[in-house]
Amino acid sequence: MRKRIITRRTQSPPPEQGWIELESIASVEVTSENSAFPIESALLRQDKGGWRAAGPGVQMIRLIFDQPQRVRRISVVFEETETERTQEFTLRWSPDQGSSFREIVRQQWNFRSPDATRETEDYNVDLSNVTFLDLIIDPDKGNDQAQASLLSLRLA
Repeated sequence: MRKRIITRRTQSPPPEQGWIELESIASVEVTSENSAFPIESALLRQDKGGWRAAGPGVQMIRLIFDQPQRVRRISVVFEETETERTQEFTLRWSPDQGSSFREIVRQQWNFRSPDATRETEDYNVDLSNVTFLDLIIDPDKGNDQAQASLLSLRLA
């Protein structure tokens, strides 16, 4: 009979809420950003200000992973307290460095002050070999004057 002793591996505790530390495993591309609200403010846990586009119109945030990742949860939070608008966002992913994309969700939300100023979405997914993850934001369907913003994007 063959026998092996299995050693237990100790792992460091997962980050808060099990969120992936994006700064160590991915780079990010954005179509634009307001210098007072950089993309890091929406992606890093310690930052709280969120991201804002530099100009109006549809915007894209792309996470590019150094190595293919497994993603089990995606959380996005948008906040708009100034302008009533109908926003649509799309989350999509690629297993092959952008040669093809698969849509995760396409969602619309009506921002109306004072009762509907924050949209929080939490998706349980089971994605393997994620190389790119895109968040495409149309900040106001039918109105090219609104500016996109994102309070936070988290992955687990």
